[in-house]
Amino acid sequence: MNFLTPFIDFFLPRFCPACKNKLSIGEEIVCGSCLSKIKRPDEQSLKHEFERKFSSDKIISGFTSLFVFEKEKELQHIIHGLKYDGKFQIGMFLGRLIANELGRQFDEWKIDFIIPVPLHHLRRAERGYNQSEFIAKGIRSVLRIPINTNSIKRKRFTETQTSLNLVERKENLKDSFSIKQKNNLKGKTILLLDDVITTGATISECGRILLDKDTANIYAASVAIAD
Repeated sequence: MNFLTPFIDFFLPRFCPACKNKLSIGEEIVCGSCLSKIKRPDEQSLKHEFERKFSSDKIISGFTSLFVFEKEKELQHIIHGLKYDGKFQIGMFLGRLIANELGRQFDEWKIDFIIPVPLHHLRRAERGYNQSEFIAKGIRSVLRIPINTNSIKRKRFTETQTSLNLVERKENLKDSFSIKQKNNLKGKTILLLDDVITTGATISECGRILLDKDTANIYAASVAIAD
């Protein structure tokens, strides 16, 4: 905590994006009360989600997530602030949480690069940034894993997928991504990173084109997993 924080907070108070209450000295981005209320997956549920979302395609070698996404709860408000309110610092904060709590898993996987799931250029222009890139930067600030944002491109704009089931999402995402011919990913182990993984269709489509370029292994991680 910067020694100027109490002085700055007096004139420019900081507020939790979940409950909108003023942050106390020592609290960073999200208040401790809201953080304590966010549901976390146990090992068994993560295994179940991997089997349900990724196992059959044999593209993603392993998967982990920090939180469970619940509608109208604290985490939804936090991620909404990151994606739609221009609060990119939330992404850095969530990335540091991921690094501190899941870093051992990344070490075991021997990750060479983090690849944030890319946005279409129209979506990025609308939002001003890719939220997953800031999550990746938060991870990098702790674990020093390089970020690669130049190898995968989202070439087709897709509408929101919230109302689509897994089969519909896979069809909607077909041929949405491309990979540049000149890349340094051959034989590398990649961590695909997204804010929330719902069906896993986006991650799997990105992983599929990466495997076509002879990457060694593809793993996936997210801030949250959703049903």
